[in-house]
Amino acid sequence: MQKLIRRRPRDPERTLSAQQLHPLLARVYTARGIYTPEELDLGLSRLLPPARLLNAERAASLLADAMAADSRLLVIGDFDADGATSTALAVSVLRSMGATQVDYLVPNRFDYGYGLTPEIVELAAGRAPDLIITVDNGISSLEGVAAARARGIATLITDHHLAGRELPAADVIVNPNQPGCGFPSKNLAGVGVIFYVMLALRAELRRRGWFEQREEPNLGHYTDLVALGTVADVVPLDHNNRILVAAGLQRIQAGHARPGIGALLEVASRNPRSVVASDLGFAVGPRINAAGRLDDMSIGIECLLSSDPSRAAPLARQLHQLNQDRRLIEGDMQAEALRELARLELAEEGEPPVAMTLYQPGWHQGVIGILASRIKDRLHRPTIAFADGDAGQIKGSARSIPGIHIRDILDAVAVRHPGLISKFGGHAMAAGLSLAREDYEAFSRAFVAEVERHAEDVELQAVIESDGELAETEFDLELATALRFAGPWGQHFPEPVFDGIFQVVSQRIVGEKHLKLVLFPADGSVLLDAIAFNVDLEVWPDQSIEQIEIAYRLDVNEYRGQRSVQLMVEHIVPR
Repeated sequence: MQKLIRRRPRDPERTLSAQQLHPLLARVYTARGIYTPEELDLGLSRLLPPARLLNAERAASLLADAMAADSRLLVIGDFDADGATSTALAVSVLRSMGATQVDYLVPNRFDYGYGLTPEIVELAAGRAPDLIITVDNGISSLEGVAAARARGIATLITDHHLAGRELPAADVIVNPNQPGCGFPSKNLAGVGVIFYVMLALRAELRRRGWFEQREEPNLGHYTDLVALGTVADVVPLDHNNRILVAAGLQRIQAGHARPGIGALLEVASRNPRSVVASDLGFAVGPRINAAGRLDDMSIGIECLLSSDPSRAAPLARQLHQLNQDRRLIEGDMQAEALRELARLELAEEGEPPVAMTLYQPGWHQGVIGILASRIKDRLHRPTIAFADGDAGQIKGSARSIPGIHIRDILDAVAVRHPGLISKFGGHAMAAGLSLAREDYEAFSRAFVAEVERHAEDVELQAVIESDGELAETEFDLELATALRFAGPWGQHFPEPVFDGIFQVVSQRIVGEKHLKLVLFPADGSVLLDAIAFNVDLEVWPDQSIEQIEIAYRLDVNEYRGQRSVQLMVEHIVPR
């Protein structure tokens, strides 16, 4: 689908004024709603206090009582990178604070599905826990919490997903998105929520004099985990989340990353000293996610828990191989999906429907989320990809576009068509669901109809938001470096993208399907290296194309110790 390049509006009445800040950076920050230097302060002292997070202090008391009684604590996580980092953080911090009986359990998605289900409680009961602590899940686990209560097991739910109409009857629930919680940042990832609970626990243990007999941990040492989980879960980077991510990145850049994260950066060929948020999101996160998608997330958790580089390294290599396998599986699935889309586009005269559902019996359950994301990006339509589950069920993974709240859409379908969806959960941009295989066609019709009801004011044209043109003097290595580290950039705080018209000096394909370019601005003369990834090989290279319009990021290329400006092309159109 052709994308529209649209420049961000500028308000001359509201401009960030800060000493020693390049005018381009000021322009970029202002376009993202930052108007005062205080909003650029990402020191940990600026974090919202844990006391403002509903029930964080109650959770701290529950945990402190359990630790005083030497209770058995069992952390139950999710099988993605947020769940893995949440689990590793909870286990590590609790142990560092002096809890002597801490274990974890992550359900295998293929055997047990998502969340604290009664089946997971039955499995957990074999370890005789006194208290179950969920991380990155549990807000929808009504039956699971009831099953734990029936067995006499206390439950602490820590989650960030949207709550349903009824909350589980847990001992304590900590979730910024539960009713009644006035925490200003609703965008904490699961790892952010459990980090806040650990902050509250440390304060409670201080009050009780717990650390008079043992060393008090520095929770800043765990911010690399918080940064990784926050970025990998693609939650909006509001000011509070940017503080958390910036702290973790600084720790990694300073050479203090935990061995598991260091090993994952190494297998991904990333330099820890120059790591930025996108490296966590596109290099480290997918390798951890691959464990949960194809095998067992405990591989990822053990890698993150390891304090020994010699143990972390082989686990990171195993995760790297799983990610390679995942990419092969995804490639085959995407090819099947695109063939189906080609037939659909011919039938629909090239215009895709307002929403997409895709299902093939042979698809891999662990990869449908990535497939849905790829098709959503390609068509700019809410997309759900399904694969076979158990007992005649199919499982779907949904991804959405701005303006279409996918969990609310599923909720509306469930209300209009009772019994059509077996279960669902998620948030605005991503969700999961299950339904009977024979109900797939009926669900598809209901889903498209519901999206149509909400899509009247939604932009179905894919748009690239640009920060405008760069002057020739701004293609500068120092400025490119400043932009790279001026974030952290991410969801709802996007990395700067610029646009312009360029003359093509040379073009060639590298790495099978990436277009390497040498350009100069249409009204300038400075030669610039550029690269566009995954181009359409039916269009490129084309030596007859002499001029192009591109949207790009200004970045730094490091090769054999040399650093130079490089344009990372996001969108390219021949002129």
